[in-house]
Amino acid sequence: MGNKYLIVLALAITCIACKENKPEPLIEEALAVVEQPTDVYEFGFNLNDYIVKRDTVKSGESFGQILERNKIGYPKIFHIAEKTKETYNIARFFQQGKPYTILCSKDSLELPESFIYQPTKEEYVVINFKDSIHAFKSKKPVTYVEKTVTGVITSSISETLDAKGVSAVLTNKLADEIYAWSIDFRRLQKGDRFKVVYTDKYIDDTIYTGIDKVKAAYFEHNKEPFYAFEFETDSAKGIIDYFDDKAKNLRRAFLKAPVKFRGITSRYNLKRRIAVYGYRVRPHKGTDFRASIGTPIMATANGTITKSSYTKGNGNYVKIRHNATYETQYLHMKSRKAKVGDFVKQGDVIGWVGMTGNTGGPHVCYRFWKNGRQVDPFKQKLPEAKPISDSLKVKYLDFIKPIKTQLDAIQFDDEVLEEKLDENLITLSK
Repeated sequence: MGNKYLIVLALAITCIACKENKPEPLIEEALAVVEQPTDVYEFGFNLNDYIVKRDTVKSGESFGQILERNKIGYPKIFHIAEKTKETYNIARFFQQGKPYTILCSKDSLELPESFIYQPTKEEYVVINFKDSIHAFKSKKPVTYVEKTVTGVITSSISETLDAKGVSAVLTNKLADEIYAWSIDFRRLQKGDRFKVVYTDKYIDDTIYTGIDKVKAAYFEHNKEPFYAFEFETDSAKGIIDYFDDKAKNLRRAFLKAPVKFRGITSRYNLKRRIAVYGYRVRPHKGTDFRASIGTPIMATANGTITKSSYTKGNGNYVKIRHNATYETQYLHMKSRKAKVGDFVKQGDVIGWVGMTGNTGGPHVCYRFWKNGRQVDPFKQKLPEAKPISDSLKVKYLDFIKPIKTQLDAIQFDDEVLEEKLDENLITLSK
């Protein structure tokens, strides 16, 4: 018992000694790291240098009211408006729903130093009034990203593209602009397939603003191939057409309709009788396309505006001279965009659907002249668009060679699936 006690005591003393001799842990002094805020630039300003206030223009709100609410008196507001109106008359073009940004001093006063108004997602107007008053217009940097999409039709092209997360704008471009006269998209067959090279547009690399243009497309309808390539035929007027792989223009000289319509309420009819007028013959020399108020009205062909006016019967209307043979007229507009003398291209917006003049509901009455006489456009053998010139044809065919190679190399979804199945079968056989 005594020996055991001595051994335990010795071990205890040794442990205590070890603990007492154990070196003190090193305590590292923590250094405070101050992170500098990352510079954030927008509209040419470092936003970290300001208190930033963002909002949108409310109904009935004026430029002056916004500045007054932000500590700027009316004498200075008037001076700002007068000094900058030659660069941009903001009082005139101020619109409800448009975004604006106010950059204020980074102190307790928070006094406004700059006002930025955005009439579009891309454009902006800067009005500076910290030291001297001045204004300038600019645009945000735009990035174009080329993309491709393929699909096999099971029901409709819109459903096919929607399932792939592609904007419905692409459907409209293919159906209403590119293949409007080549393929009836209401009669697509199951198994028809397509591939498209198109460009998406981004502002500041982050804000998606939609599909910009279609570079090329291939549609296989009823086993028949339909190529389409974008090509500028008149750089001075900015006219762009779509041609096939043989340089044939895909469009006609006229669109089928001037508006995205929901139905035709009244056709061209020289023997029309109306109950309201005692069933007397009241000829209708136009075609009425029903559409919601505010729907854009498009020029059906290239031409020059000869009339942009208002009459009691027509309401707001626009008339276009296309060439020595054809004229078109668009009635009952809510408002007109085109002015007399303007040159408009096929598809350009010339006004918006309304109910002005003698009308019982929102629509556009589309009238069509041939050699000075009003006719039914649906019964005319409308001319094809102007063919490409011989000098441009050589340039065009050379231009599309690499694009066609790119388009042909894109595989359809079913081809990719078939390749994968073949690879799997080969792997299993080994």
